[in-house]
Amino acid sequence: MKFSPTPYKLLNVSSGRVFEDEGWTLADPEGTNPSLVRAQYGCKSFTPREDLDGIYRYANWMPIRRTLKNSCAPVTYRSEGLARELGLENLYITFSGYNPSIGAEMKTCSFKETEAFTVCARIPEHEKRILVVQSAGNTARAFAQVCSDNKIPVVICIPQDSEHDLWFHKKLRSCVKLIAAPHGCDYFDAITLGDKLCSDPKYFAEGGAKNVARRDGMGTTLLSAVEKIGRIPDAYFQAVGSGTGTIAAWENNLRLIEDGRFGTHKMRLYVAQNKPFSLIYDSWKAGQRALVDLTPEDGRRQAEIIQAKVLSNRKPPYPIAGGLFDALSDSKGDVFLASNDDIMYWSLRFRTLEGYELLPAASCAVAALAQAVETGQVSRDEVIMLNATGGGTLASMQKGFVYKTPDLVIDPSIPAEEIVSKVDALF
Repeated sequence: MKFSPTPYKLLNVSSGRVFEDEGWTLADPEGTNPSLVRAQYGCKSFTPREDLDGIYRYANWMPIRRTLKNSCAPVTYRSEGLARELGLENLYITFSGYNPSIGAEMKTCSFKETEAFTVCARIPEHEKRILVVQSAGNTARAFAQVCSDNKIPVVICIPQDSEHDLWFHKKLRSCVKLIAAPHGCDYFDAITLGDKLCSDPKYFAEGGAKNVARRDGMGTTLLSAVEKIGRIPDAYFQAVGSGTGTIAAWENNLRLIEDGRFGTHKMRLYVAQNKPFSLIYDSWKAGQRALVDLTPEDGRRQAEIIQAKVLSNRKPPYPIAGGLFDALSDSKGDVFLASNDDIMYWSLRFRTLEGYELLPAASCAVAALAQAVETGQVSRDEVIMLNATGGGTLASMQKGFVYKTPDLVIDPSIPAEEIVSKVDALF
């Protein structure tokens, strides 16, 4: 059956200007202030597609041209074990990972698959340029798997210290190339590599938080929860590096309010970071839109210390119009910190209480939820959504795995022309 895309336009969040998507628009070409653009869909009601599989059941609120194979949607269920531990009456866990017993079968064990399947489905089928993705780990694994399965050429830029995250059940197709910033570099260095590569017209940037397909893919976590619960939650918990998934949840909350059948309230957004990497926490607690100062040296040092490496973005979409500062402010949310010890504790407790293990970032979110209960920021009878953004790695890897080693390790400080030349030689 031929897929029919949902009509949509783009909204400049800062100015309110509505305009057409030229195909891969990441920002308003007439915009004068830094701003995210948001998809406005012709379909105003939340209507899952029973005729489509996996994540594409939510295609009515996705800016995609086609569907791809092997996708899975997040799974939401009502917690018993963790809810009992925390004394919560209406705790729902939305899990994006691998746990077949509850119907969760994301190969890469991370909710980053939600963005990979929508971003790649936004690409025209006969695109000649090569996609460039920058990642601290989980995003790289997700895009590598999706692009390999669907024969989409991609260059993935990572810090070399994250290469242990690049495991797969079988060898990837040659259309996937991995380049790494050397040991001691961090996610921002990987971003620098990708930006320099995209200075050449043969390559095009995935776009990160600016890509409406990425955000609306990640926003399916909330759609999964609302489909299960039947209403918008009162509170939402997630660990963040960039905060893009939380922005996405906020945007879908606004769409659900416009629908009107699932409530007219904004859920409070509660996000968590792994200390000492506390850039978003420090900026929020300072009460300011601008990010607090963080030197590259301090950022790299903090990123080395934390257990949840994926939560170490030095340039998150926090100050930009429509970004995380606006989402937290509009929803009356807050930011929490969790230590490595907190993450380890709740990782072990969660496995005991819910029967499967979480990735460190998701355990960071559990720690934040426990803090919010202890301080009274959430009530025991409220409807709470915990966005458990990944897990099931051990169970998945038991089926066998291979590592994808970098095709090229390259210093991000060298000239763009040299980076392009070296990557060209890989294809």
